[in-house]
Amino acid sequence: MSDAKVWGLIGLASRAGQIASGESACILAIRRGEAALVLLDAGASAGARKAMSDACAYRSVPLYLVEAGRIASSIGKPGRKVAAIKPGSLAQQLQRLLQPDSNI
Repeated sequence: MSDAKVWGLIGLASRAGQIASGESACILAIRRGEAALVLLDAGASAGARKAMSDACAYRSVPLYLVEAGRIASSIGKPGRKVAAIKPGSLAQQLQRLLQPDSNI
């Protein structure tokens, strides 16, 4: 998933305040129903992968595995391995662009 449009929209969503990033913030957003989709860095730990996978499966939130380091560079926050996109038009556009890629 190296499409510049996807990463540009993720950066835009971040600047618009439509992203929760970090494991704790994302799990909280999923539990509250404030996550339309979740992006997980390929370099995330096994524990983080399991936590995100379980939370997303329980709440039926789409989870996408992305290239290592892309989330952090797109949202401008070093070290972030997971991001939850809040519901809205940006999330809908991202979901359409990510659809051909495989869900976890």
